[in-house]
Amino acid sequence: MSTDVDGLLFDPQVRSAMAEFAVDGDTLRLEAAAAARSAHNAVERLRAHGSEGRGLSAGALDVLARLGGAGEAGVKPGELARAAGVSPRNVTGLLDTLEHDGLAERVPDPHDRRAVVGRITPAGRAWLDDFRVPTQRAMSAVFHGFTDTELSQLRHLCLRVVENQQRIAAHLEAGAGKETSG
Repeated sequence: MSTDVDGLLFDPQVRSAMAEFAVDGDTLRLEAAAAARSAHNAVERLRAHGSEGRGLSAGALDVLARLGGAGEAGVKPGELARAAGVSPRNVTGLLDTLEHDGLAERVPDPHDRRAVVGRITPAGRAWLDDFRVPTQRAMSAVFHGFTDTELSQLRHLCLRVVENQQRIAAHLEAGAGKETSG
């Protein structure tokens, strides 16, 4: 890593690689995307190391945590898929895994007799409780030196990227619908 004239970190190799794709030599947006991807990968590697050592994939851990936050009400698989940004088929497989391990269960939806909801089991709750302290330590270490203000800003900026991506996806889906209907 290097620092620019403002004292901010950048990766010279990424800057060099992105120069080929830049408009008028401006690599900032491309470098920001690469940095976001690198940060995501770093956090995921840490998360995967912790969860897989306990028998769950990062995806299954994400679903289990979402079920834990939902409490007794549970969550419909489609809602889990939307929240996690994955396909319903992926969530079905993750729920299958969690159910097989006794960490989650599918129960009838009290509001729609044709549907089911995923719900955390007592064993799933215990699993999350055991995972909590190591997770807190890992996140404390990975965000070492960040102020609360910086963390809030990082969260905000990442979620703005997500909102922009969702807006683009909706636009592309609307355009694809027009192409197939005409």
